[in-house]
Amino acid sequence: MAKIIKTGEVKSTSEKLTNFFIHISFIIICAVCLCSFLLIVGSSLKTQQDIMNFGYSIIPQHFSLEAYKMILKNPEMLLNSYVVTIITTVIGSAAGVWIVASFAYVVSRKTYRYKTVLSFYVFFTMLFNGGLVPSYILIVKWLGLKDNILALILPMLVNAWYVLIMKGFFQSIPESLIESAKIDGASEMYTFVKIVIPISKPAIASIALFYVLGYWNDWWLSLIYIESDNLMKLQYMLIKILKNIEYLNSVEAMKMGMVKAGTEAPTLSARMAMCVLAAGPVLVIFPFFQKYFVKGITVGAVKG
Repeated sequence: MAKIIKTGEVKSTSEKLTNFFIHISFIIICAVCLCSFLLIVGSSLKTQQDIMNFGYSIIPQHFSLEAYKMILKNPEMLLNSYVVTIITTVIGSAAGVWIVASFAYVVSRKTYRYKTVLSFYVFFTMLFNGGLVPSYILIVKWLGLKDNILALILPMLVNAWYVLIMKGFFQSIPESLIESAKIDGASEMYTFVKIVIPISKPAIASIALFYVLGYWNDWWLSLIYIESDNLMKLQYMLIKILKNIEYLNSVEAMKMGMVKAGTEAPTLSARMAMCVLAAGPVLVIFPFFQKYFVKGITVGAVKG
């Protein structure tokens, strides 16, 4: 008996050490991520001269809002890009979650005859796809969505990986629950909307977060399908500004009033300010999904 107690004590100590090192590792990772973000925020509040003399830092030597003032000097384009990004993110995420959840629920049912064929089809699209040229022909020539806001939504509407995650979660739902609803006279749509969806909040919240991040950070679709400045998404505008940042020190920029004559535009801090403006809303949304995120991904990974 003494040996058994001793072995248990050794095991408990080992578990404590393991948990300690795991916690330390995650604390270090979180600290690195937080410091990186604070570095961006701090550098966006520095003057151009301080960055050139002292480099990037979390605490600015001289507090300055010149980068934000320069970006917001003519805020119409920035606000319009925010509106386009918000619209595409909300509509695309909502529609994408509904389509993915509906499809995943169907292929997760054991009684559905073609579930194996459709599951393989979904998996096959993860390995092979049509490529850029066929996609462009489909969107522009066949659907006629060139320079249309739908071109920023439809190409990302369905994701095979999200379908597999949702399928794995739906498979964890007891079949007896669905069968009992059917015995009570519930239709398939009623069962899906009133029973399956409410108990699938963790998986749905996880997929919704993936969609939000995907649509919010997308710039590729704007580059390919959009020509009008009124439909330019925020991330694409950021890339255009970063690529043409030297223009801000030109004579034309001074004539437009973006930069005072005889002064140098805070181009280095402006890059960091644009990152803050682009990433800020997503950082605000993420905490609301966090409590569902781990559970949803874990269940989908185990059962998928």
